Amino acid sequence: MARSSSHYPDIGVLGEDFIAQWLQSSGWKILHRRWRCRWGEIDIIASNLETLAFVEVKTRSAGSWDEGGLLAITPQKQAKLWKTAQSFLATYQNFAEYPCRFDVALVCCQKLPSKVQQSSFDCKYNLSLYEYIAGAF
Repeated sequence: MARSSSHYPDIGVLGEDFIAQWLQSSGWKILHRRWRCRWGEIDIIASNLETLAFVEVKTRSAGSWDEGGLLAITPQKQAKLWKTAQSFLATYQNFAEYPCRFDVALVCCQKLPSKVQQSSFDCKYNLSLYEYIAGAF
């Protein structure tokens, strides 16, 4: 999602923040956020000391057309994530022996009107975990 200078936050980043906090509360250590290389970007890379998880986060409004973001994980997207993960493992060889998996987190985002009356742009978001698919592909 492109960064915007509007008054609205990037809900993709809000969703990633939400999932990073959720993973931490579940005992995972967040190693990297938005890790990039020439092949692409991985939203979250996390470890629970036994497994390395490459997590793709999709944040959507309720009733989205693409099944909460699941349809956006195309075979082409999976291939990009695979190459990006290979680049990560080549860069951080201390993780090369970890069992790895690709997880998908689907986050539902509802915009709620703010009680603050300062501006018509004031709003807050209610985020919820719609589905977390461990080892999605």
